[in-house]
Amino acid sequence: MPEPTPTTLADVVRAVERLWPLSGSEDWDAPGLLSGDPAAPTWRIHLAVDAVPDTVDEAIDAGAQLLLVHHPLLLRGVTSVAEDRYKGAVLARLIRSGCALIAAHTNADVVETGTSAVLAAGLGLVLPQPIVAGEQPGRGLGRVGDLPAETTLGRLAGALAELLPATASGIRVSGEYDRPVRTVAVCGGAGDSLLAESAVRSADVYITSDLRHHPASEAREQAKLGGGPALIDVSHWASEWLWLDTAAQELRRELPGTQITVSELRTDPWDFAIVQ
Repeated sequence: MPEPTPTTLADVVRAVERLWPLSGSEDWDAPGLLSGDPAAPTWRIHLAVDAVPDTVDEAIDAGAQLLLVHHPLLLRGVTSVAEDRYKGAVLARLIRSGCALIAAHTNADVVETGTSAVLAAGLGLVLPQPIVAGEQPGRGLGRVGDLPAETTLGRLAGALAELLPATASGIRVSGEYDRPVRTVAVCGGAGDSLLAESAVRSADVYITSDLRHHPASEAREQAKLGGGPALIDVSHWASEWLWLDTAAQELRRELPGTQITVSELRTDPWDFAIVQ
């Protein structure tokens, strides 16, 4: 029998497109293949949230021919990839080591098993639906659904602390500890752009990341006047790291025989916090 044709980077790109179509990405986003030879054999893939020197070293040390990340390295325009700049140093290290780079970002957020859907599943939400519906049924930004049983805001925050990997910033909550909650809206990653959505406004609590002072303050004060959700702010990295295991399982089904590993390195940018 003829030898099986080795998986190439082009094969992986096609698998990524099947799982997380680029058509689902936001206009401002920059996912897809960033560097690498499409014809290069690719038998080991390493997954991480961020392409930073530590995860690049981890991928190369693991013998990976591809680092697949959630956050695009070149999301915003750059005018130099000189190696005295971190993005240039990362790209140079990858290229010299024969390790390609792909990002699946908002195109991986909106699918049925994307970042917010994984977070919703981890909390046990029943029949979660997108906060903002996409063009295909079941796809879209964020998720909203009911807990199997009513709980309190404090207990829900405690459940999140058990579900998410620990980070220095921890979990911040706006609302009374004993406030009853049942309907939960979630958005993995930065989600204050969804605060005005009706599905968020009608939820008992909204869980997301990177809540800035003014949007959070306005939502809190509006909730006092006319109803609205309590807020839980979690680490951006932690909320999306949960998705990596699901992504790895899906890639294994698409690319049987390819070795898929998942980074457990914490790339949350904060190292410690002082609680006053």
